[in-house]
Amino acid sequence: MKQQVLKGTFLTLLLAGVSGTHAQTATASDHSDSHPGKEYAIFNNFGDLVRPADYREWIFVGAQVTPNDMNEGKPAFPEFHNVYIDPASWAHYKKTGVFRSGTIIVKELASVGTKSSASGNGYFQGEFLGIAATVKDKKRFADKPNNWAYFGFDDKSSAAAQRDDACAACHKANAAEDMVFTQHYPVLRAAKAAGKAR
Repeated sequence: MKQQVLKGTFLTLLLAGVSGTHAQTATASDHSDSHPGKEYAIFNNFGDLVRPADYREWIFVGAQVTPNDMNEGKPAFPEFHNVYIDPASWAHYKKTGVFRSGTIIVKELASVGTKSSASGNGYFQGEFLGIAATVKDKKRFADKPNNWAYFGFDDKSSAAAQRDDACAACHKANAAEDMVFTQHYPVLRAAKAAGKAR
């Protein structure tokens, strides 16, 4: 009899634990869906963008590299660019196919490391070099091309917006969609297509 009571108590606690875990998971998911306007681009009192600390937890959309030996030793960007978009803007983009005001995209720079691996020859990432970011904000950057501003951090904890000729001119002339090189990121293209199919 005592064993049956203990077994019943254990089962009740186990189910409660499972229910609690499910509730926590659902709450986290619901929180993300019910707060689509959450801002991930944080600015300090001087109007500088605060260096994102948790961008590796965001949505990874792809990586590209323009190595030295494919560009006569003079590429503009010889390092890997690992690109992430904040979760709220990702959710909005999937639904609407539009980059919302408040979108922040982080570009993580990594050197080209070895060119050989057990899997074969290629270009493999080396050391972390730093990050850059771009933010779309219709109010804050009303005078910027398509309301996007660009930031380079180096080792700083915050960064001021760069001059338009530093990055924006190239993006405006060459990016496939709203200053973003979506032509290089199948993850973004697939998300947009899925949104249109709904």
